[in-house]
Amino acid sequence: MIGAGVGGLAAAARLAAQGHTVTLVEQAARVGGKLGLETVDGFAFDTGPSLVTMPDELRELFSATGSSASDAGVTLTRLPIACRYTFPDGVTLDLPGEVEQIPAALDAALGQGRGAQWTRFLERSRRIWDLTETPFLRSPISMSTMVRLARKPGDVRAVAPWQSLRGVGSKYLDDPRLRMLLDRYATYTGSDPRTAPAALVTVPYAEQAFGSWYIDGGLYRLAQALADRCATLGVELRLNTRVDEITCGADGVAGVRLDDGSMIDAETVVANADAHQVYDNLLGRRHRGVAAARRRLRRTTRSLSGFVLLLAVDDPPADQAHHHVMFTEDYDAEFDSVFGRRGRARPVERPTIYISAPTDPAIVPGPDTGAWFVLVNAPPHDPDNGTDWDAPGLSERYADSIVEQMAERGVDIRSRIRHRRIISPADLERRTMTPGGSIYGTSSNSATAAFLRPSNRSPVPGLYLVGGSSHPGGGLPLVIMSAKIVADMIGHAGA
Repeated sequence: MIGAGVGGLAAAARLAAQGHTVTLVEQAARVGGKLGLETVDGFAFDTGPSLVTMPDELRELFSATGSSASDAGVTLTRLPIACRYTFPDGVTLDLPGEVEQIPAALDAALGQGRGAQWTRFLERSRRIWDLTETPFLRSPISMSTMVRLARKPGDVRAVAPWQSLRGVGSKYLDDPRLRMLLDRYATYTGSDPRTAPAALVTVPYAEQAFGSWYIDGGLYRLAQALADRCATLGVELRLNTRVDEITCGADGVAGVRLDDGSMIDAETVVANADAHQVYDNLLGRRHRGVAAARRRLRRTTRSLSGFVLLLAVDDPPADQAHHHVMFTEDYDAEFDSVFGRRGRARPVERPTIYISAPTDPAIVPGPDTGAWFVLVNAPPHDPDNGTDWDAPGLSERYADSIVEQMAERGVDIRSRIRHRRIISPADLERRTMTPGGSIYGTSSNSATAAFLRPSNRSPVPGLYLVGGSSHPGGGLPLVIMSAKIVADMIGHAGA
C-alpha cells in the first residue's frame, strides 16, 4: 500500500480486516496526506478538509473494521449553522444545518420565494442523487453504467449529462445570490461551474440532506484514529519511506522499490497517490495499458489548488461562524483566473474567501484565542505555463491582500493575528507529491469527466488506485467510498 492519506488508511484497514497482510508506506513523517495537521505555539490547524458530510460513510468504515467511530475517538458534532455566506451586496445568510429550516432562512435573508426556488432545485438534486448514488459513486466506473442509464430516457433527462451545473441551476434559480451559492459547490470537486456536469447538483443535496459535521478536536483526529485502527489490525506502517517504482513482472504487479533501493514484494499494490504520479513516475512505460491511461489523463484538466493562511488569532470575534464564505464580486473572473482562461492561470485579484473558525478549546492554547484556516481558490503551481508560487515575495503579498479583503468584507482581525503561516500551491505540491498542488487531481470540467477520471482498477493486473484523484473523486466521503470499492475488488484473503 502506497500512501497513508485517508484513502490509503481506509483501504489498509479494510483489507487487514478481510485477512490480508498489509504493509503501508508513507513518504511523510506522519499520516493523513491532504488531511494534514500543523501546530504553532499551542494552536492546532487542520490543513486540509474542514467539513464532514455524509457521516454514515465514516461510521460504516469503522464498523466494517471492527470498531465504532466513537470508540475510536472520533466524536461527530452536527453544526446548527452549516455555513455563513456573505454576498457582494452585503447581505448575510446563515444557512441552517437542518434541511427543513433552509427555505425559511433563504426567504428571510434573500426575499420571499427564494426558499421555494431552492426547494424545487433540491428536489431535482435528490432525483439525480437517487439515480447516480449506487451506480456512479458506490461502484467501479464503467461504460456499461451509462449504457444501463441510457435504456431509461426519463432517467437520462433527469441526470441531463449534456448540461452544466450552472445550466441546470439557472432553470430553477433566478436570484443571482442563489446561483452564486450553487456555483460554490463546483469548487468542492476543484471544478468550474460553467463546465462541470449537472450531476454535481448532488453535492449540495448530500451536504444539506445529511448535514454538516465537525470532529471534536479537529478533523485530523480521523487520520489518527484510522492509523490506530490499522495498527490494531496488524498493518505494518512505515513512515518517512518513499516509493521510487512500482515493479511489475510478466503477469502484473510484483511489488515496490523504495528510495533506499530495497524491495517489498507484493501480489497486490494499492496506490493512494495522485494518478499522474502513479502513471508518469512510478510505472515504467513498458507496461501494457499504461500509455492509454496516460493519454486519458492528458485529456483532463487539473483541478484548482488552494492558497491557505493559518491564523493564530487573539480575541477572535465572538459572533464568527464556524464556516464562513465571503463571495467575490465577479465569480466568473475568479474561475477565469484559476483555470487560465483569457490568459495564463494567475492568482485571483479579489477571490472568494473561505474561513473555518471552529470554537473548539482542544485546538487552542487558552480562552479568547482562535485557530483559523483561511482558503482561497488558486491556480496550481506551474512556473512554466501559469503561476510560479515560489516567486520571491508573491505568497507574502497575496496573503497581505487576503487579510485586507477580509477586513473590507466585515471580518477585520488585522490587529489580532499572533501568528501567520502560509501554505501555497507549491507547498501543497511538495507536501503531498500532487502535481501543482491540485487538491482533487483532475477537475470535473466536462460531461465526460467521470469517465476520464482514473479508475480504481489499473491496466496493470494487481495494481489499484484509491483516493481523491481516482474514482469516485475527492472529498472525505468519496475517498472513503473509493477505499471500499478497492477493498471489495480485491476481496477477502483466501476467498
